[in-house]
Amino acid sequence: MSGSRKYVRHLSTLVTFSVATLVVAACAPTSAPSGAVAQNNHTDSVLTVGLPGSLSTLDVAHEAGILNYYVAQVSSEGLLGVDTEGKIVPALAEKWKTTDGRTWVFTLREGAKFQDGTQVTTDDVLFSLDIARDPERSPSTAVYWAEGTQVEKTGEREITITLPEPSVNFDWTVTASGGLWITSRAFYEAAQSYGSSSDLIMGTGPYRAVEFQADSHATFERVDTWWGKTNEKAPKKIEFDFFSDESTRLLAQQSGKLDISLQIPASQQPQYEALSNTQVTTVTDRSYVGLTFDTAVAPFDDIHVRRAIAYAVDRNSIVSSVLNGKGEVATSIESPEQLGSHIGVESARSLIAQNLADIQTASFDMEAARAELAQSVVPQGFSAELLYPTSIPELGTAALAIAENLKSLGIELTVTGKPVEQWITTLGTGEYGLSYMSYTPTTGDPAEITGWLLGESNPARYSQSDVRQLITEQAGEVDDAARATKILEATKIALNDVIYSPIWWGKNTTAFASRVLHPEINSYFFMSGWASQIGLTDSQN
Repeated sequence: MSGSRKYVRHLSTLVTFSVATLVVAACAPTSAPSGAVAQNNHTDSVLTVGLPGSLSTLDVAHEAGILNYYVAQVSSEGLLGVDTEGKIVPALAEKWKTTDGRTWVFTLREGAKFQDGTQVTTDDVLFSLDIARDPERSPSTAVYWAEGTQVEKTGEREITITLPEPSVNFDWTVTASGGLWITSRAFYEAAQSYGSSSDLIMGTGPYRAVEFQADSHATFERVDTWWGKTNEKAPKKIEFDFFSDESTRLLAQQSGKLDISLQIPASQQPQYEALSNTQVTTVTDRSYVGLTFDTAVAPFDDIHVRRAIAYAVDRNSIVSSVLNGKGEVATSIESPEQLGSHIGVESARSLIAQNLADIQTASFDMEAARAELAQSVVPQGFSAELLYPTSIPELGTAALAIAENLKSLGIELTVTGKPVEQWITTLGTGEYGLSYMSYTPTTGDPAEITGWLLGESNPARYSQSDVRQLITEQAGEVDDAARATKILEATKIALNDVIYSPIWWGKNTTAFASRVLHPEINSYFFMSGWASQIGLTDSQN
C-alpha cells in the first residue's frame, strides 16, 4: 500500500497497504448547489480536475502517492472494488469467498473487456497478479503482498489465492485502492515503459488514458467497454491538470477553468469558499502526519535525541494555526476513523485513550526536550534536514515551526521542499535520519498505516520482535475489538521507542464547481470508482 505508500497516502498516501458478496447500488447524484453557474472555458462534456502536484507515471505500482490513486480510480480495477461508503464490492470478480482468511477464491466476471475492446481472460488476471507481487515491476506496492503468497487457476473462471498466514482484510489488497490493477498482458508486454507518456496504461474501468505529460496533465476518455453503469450525465472526458503553484490553481478554479480542485490548502480554504460558483467540502481523510526516525542514522540512533525532538513539537499550535483547526492532534498512528472502521469511531477513540495515554513524548515540553538532549551523544546540538512535499504546504509551515523550537536547543533544522514524486523516493532509504510520514489510507483496513510503519519493510527500518509478532497476530484476528487492541499494543511499543512521533490526523478539502453533480462526499469517495458517479449539469451525452 499511501501514504502519504500513498502521496500519502497528505501527502496524502504515500503508499497504500493494505465474507460475503454484496452488490451495492451507486449513490444517486445530488442536485447542483445553489449559486451562480460557472462560466467554464472548456467543452461542456469535459470534467477538469486540478491536482496539487504532478505524477511521474500513471502506473500506481511504481508511484503509489495518494494523487496517483485518485487518478487510477477512473480507469483501473482490481478483482474487487470499494463503494463510496468504504465497503468491498464486486469488480472483475463477481463473487468471492474465504472460510479461514488464508484461502481466497474469486469467480471472474464473464464478458468483461479491456478498454481496447479485447476480452479479459484468466491469463490476464494471473499475469496482473504476478506483476502486483513482483518487487521489480511493482516497487511501490509489492509490499502489500506477503512473501509466499500462491496464486493459481482452479476453475474456468476461478482463481484461488493462498496466503502464508491468515489475513482477515486481504480483500482490500485485491482492489484498485489497495494493491492490484488488472491490465492486459498483451498491452503490458508490448509497452516499453508501462504508465509513461508514450505507452500509457490499459485497464477495464469506464475511462481510458489517452494522453499524459508528467509535468502537465493526464487525459482520459469515456469508453463503452465497461461492464458497469456510469452516471447518465457523466463527462465524455476527464482531464487532470497538474499545478505546482497553489495561487495559480485558485485562479483557475475562480475563472471556471477547473471543475474540481483536490486537497485545498487550509490557508486558502476561505478564498475558495468565497467563490460564488464553487462548493467547498471538508471531510476527514483518515490521514496521519508525523515524524519518522531512522535509528540506523546518527544521531537519531540515540533515543535521547529522538525524545528531545518529539518533546519540541507543539502539536496543538500546529493544528490550530497551521491547519486552521482542519485536523486533530494525533496521539496514535491510525486515526479513530481508520482504526474504528470495524468497531466504530468512538470505540476506537476510547481504545486509543486507554492504551496510549501514558506516552510521555506526546506532550509539548521544551524543558523535557533540553533535559533529553543534554543526556544525548550531541548535547550541544547538531544539524539535520527535513524534506516535505511541496504539494502539501502545511507540512512545510509545520516544519518551520518545529525548526524554530529546535533552534533553541541547538539543533539546526533545514526545511526543504521537494515535488511529491521526488520526496516519496527518499522515504525508507536511510538517506535522512529524520523524515516526515504523511499517509492517507486508501482502504478500510484498520491497520493499513500501522501494518506498513511497523511491518517488515517499514520506512524507519525498525525491527522489534514483539511488534512484529503483534502485527502478524492482528492480521489474522477475527474479533475486531481484539484486533484493534493488538494494533495499539504494537503502536505503544514503537511510540515508547520514539520511532514515530505523531503530529496530526488530517482532513481533506475539495472544491466543486456548481455544474458538477456528485453524491455526498466522504473519506472514501475518491478511492471508489468516483468517475462513474460524477455528472455535469450541462453535459451533452
